[in-house]
Amino acid sequence: MHVTAKADYAVRAVIELAGSSQAAPRKVDDVAHAQEIPVSFLENILVQLRSAGLVRSQRGPDGGYWLATPPEELTLARVIRAVEGPLVGVRGQRPEEISYNGAAKSLQEVWLALRANLRKVLEHVTVADVAAGKLPKEIVALSRQEEAWVTR
Repeated sequence: MHVTAKADYAVRAVIELAGSSQAAPRKVDDVAHAQEIPVSFLENILVQLRSAGLVRSQRGPDGGYWLATPPEELTLARVIRAVEGPLVGVRGQRPEEISYNGAAKSLQEVWLALRANLRKVLEHVTVADVAAGKLPKEIVALSRQEEAWVTR
């Protein structure tokens, strides 16, 4: 899986917002500086996250952004889908919408299995988990496997 800069920035911004309260929303500049994200890029991402209902915003001198969903209920998968669409797409289509013929007939099952495994990780980890630095044990175990550290 290739994680785009947009998806990475969106996840980092949401994690940064996890500590914000409604009484003190975070300014775009503050979030951008804290996570080293270009401000103009972050502004566009926050608009998408707001449209998806994941963040809320307030205008004015005391304005800014905060999460619209409690961080313990917000998975990384929801954040990524808000800015990128489905987790696994093949030529712009969802794996269940594609069929193959002949020798490639079982390829659809490969794409579906890939999506299922991505979901096991991304649907299981919440923004609160990452913000607190306390990932689920299954995720930590996966990250410690030697294979996870090998680039292919």
